[in-house]
Amino acid sequence: MKSMTSLFIVNALIIIFLILSLWYKISLIPLFILLPVNILLIYIKSTALDKNEQKKKIMLHKVKNSLSVIMGYSEAHSDELITKEEFDKHVNEEIEETKVEPGKVAMWWLGNMGLWVKTEGNANICMDLWVATGKRTGKNKLMKPKHQHQRAVGCVALQPNLRTTPCVIDPFAIKELDALMATHSHSDHIDQNVAAAVLQNCPEAKFIGPKTCTDIWRKWGVPEEKLVTVRPGDVVTVKDAKIRALESFDRTMLLTVAEDVVLKDKLPPDMDDMAVNYLIETEAGNIYNAGDSHHSNYFVKHGNENKVDVAFVGFGENPRGMTDKLTSSDVLRVAEELKTQVVIPIHHDIWSNFMADPKEITLLWNYRKDRMKYKFKPYIWQPGGKFVFPDNKDDMEYMYPRGFEDAFTIEPDLPFKSFL
Repeated sequence: MKSMTSLFIVNALIIIFLILSLWYKISLIPLFILLPVNILLIYIKSTALDKNEQKKKIMLHKVKNSLSVIMGYSEAHSDELITKEEFDKHVNEEIEETKVEPGKVAMWWLGNMGLWVKTEGNANICMDLWVATGKRTGKNKLMKPKHQHQRAVGCVALQPNLRTTPCVIDPFAIKELDALMATHSHSDHIDQNVAAAVLQNCPEAKFIGPKTCTDIWRKWGVPEEKLVTVRPGDVVTVKDAKIRALESFDRTMLLTVAEDVVLKDKLPPDMDDMAVNYLIETEAGNIYNAGDSHHSNYFVKHGNENKVDVAFVGFGENPRGMTDKLTSSDVLRVAEELKTQVVIPIHHDIWSNFMADPKEITLLWNYRKDRMKYKFKPYIWQPGGKFVFPDNKDDMEYMYPRGFEDAFTIEPDLPFKSFL
């Protein structure tokens, strides 16, 4: 505001001296003084950010190679940056304060396919965390040419997939992370805000993912020594946890290629470079993350070769003409094939046009369980919620902490006892 006032005064003086010099032939020396001052004030105004706005800007420039981070993001994605004030730190604080007991493993759902796993050995692993906004306007009515969904079904209209779940974790408050993982490179599973925050605040963290993901992280400025490219069969040890990469069945990823690539009548790309599923092996139990995998009979192979205790799968209501998420029947089928103890559907919360009710899975499970002799249970979770295995394996459904446990610890201040 002060710079605007100064700019107005200087410009007024320039006009006055210009008029006086023309009419009364006075010296032009004051003009030669005021003009550089005017230019300086314009420069200051154009480069200075309002303090409130400055607080809202994501400090990607603090990250090493930040220019490549920003440029890489603008080429790969269309989301805008999220500001720090839009997050709260409740989940961050709960994760930090949780001391995982021996024989247990703790998990938090961070919305969409975002997961946080914490082991008794204090291994902190975060997967597929996305905190950006998605679509911010519908003025452009057309889908991006050669988008994977356009390739899949031949549609041209912009899809109404709006983000419906708020961010439940502050990525900029993450201070202790050993591994940031991504199952694949779709923009709701890999996030430049998260990458920047982890790179800045967690110097020991590794960035683990298939080639498509490490290529993006590299473009964003993540140093080579922090990148771990995995293919099915690879194993990465993180403290007391082993991360095992397995085959992905995300057929949509096979359509996610450069705009100038034509796929019709050609062999698809190598899935093992595009996406992976993960098995996180811990002392307490093994956690399977299916990413955005569609159904495949190869889930049986994974169940035969690996012990799975908790399985996370992408569930949603597929619009007409589109097959992108597992249905309720698929979820039960995958759980049976993996021989898991618990199956937890996620991803259904985030996109408005794929929104689904996970209780449909519970209803179908109850209908079938006795006849099919199911040995697993579905668990209906909520974003920001905590799940501890094995403590919660038989709970069926999550409820946020209800509070008021200390009611009547002190005497209520009521006009009379029957007031409430």
